[in-house]
Amino acid sequence: MTAPSTSPLPAASASTSAAGHAAQSNYYRPGRLMRALRFGLTTSQRLWPALGVRAAYRLFGTPLPPKWIYRGQGPGAEWRREGWAFEHASVGIYHLAAQDSGAESPPVVLLVHGWGGHAGQMLPLAQALAAAGLRPVLLELPAHGRSAGTLSNSAQFARAIAYVAARLAADGHALRAAVAHSLGANGLALAAARGLPAERLVLLAPPASPREYTRYFAHTFGLSEATRLAMQRLFEAREGVLMPQLEPAAVGPRIAQPTLIVHDREDRVNRFADAEAYRDAIAGARLVATQGLGHRRILKEQEVVAQVARFLAQP
Repeated sequence: MTAPSTSPLPAASASTSAAGHAAQSNYYRPGRLMRALRFGLTTSQRLWPALGVRAAYRLFGTPLPPKWIYRGQGPGAEWRREGWAFEHASVGIYHLAAQDSGAESPPVVLLVHGWGGHAGQMLPLAQALAAAGLRPVLLELPAHGRSAGTLSNSAQFARAIAYVAARLAADGHALRAAVAHSLGANGLALAAARGLPAERLVLLAPPASPREYTRYFAHTFGLSEATRLAMQRLFEAREGVLMPQLEPAAVGPRIAQPTLIVHDREDRVNRFADAEAYRDAIAGARLVATQGLGHRRILKEQEVVAQVARFLAQP
């Protein structure tokens, strides 16, 4: 493996501006709904603290925008969907129908969307991988897209990724690689640290710290530190994992696969410094920095897609 590095994308500026490091998440955009939710949470934590904690936990685990918004934005008719029961919800698996009839299945690459996303967002990369002779499989996580469920989190993402990889292997589809965006990348890193049998990993705009995100969440909705900490403890008790165990310093040293990280310096959802944390924690990881693509455009930017496809097509 090579030493940890940061590489600029050929079509993007490699500006050393610290703007990316100072970025603060704007996932929860101001609006009437956010104001109403803030009022409800602050009122409940004051009048009935236990209810306030439960309400905060549910909101923290609810993907936004609501999944019904994306129901009509699936990958398309050329993709065959399977729905698999998983825990108290389900996951959706999309196969390219044209690859079903081959005598020998190409190596599989599992593509995972992020928080509040859907499988269709990974379509540009899936098409590039199919053109490179690989078999893209799109995963739609619980409580997202057409999958059942209303609540989820990064720990469940990790379990879903591991479960789907195991089911694919049982069906004869060995996992060449896994690619994930945003919170999906956080879940993928945890799954890899627990032994996910993928030869390569790609983390796109990963967030470093769910625990720090609870602080952003608490600030956005006017929660006290006592409520935030109780919400964190509820998450940890229900998921059986401490939030610090989800961070790069905990999972990175246990990841053995060659890893590519792509993150934009102007990402306003997850900081560029989050990607640097993963690069520093994963031996030999390479970080590609883009400029001006933000959090989601990297999923369809031609140069990003091409670079990821080249990385995954290597023997």
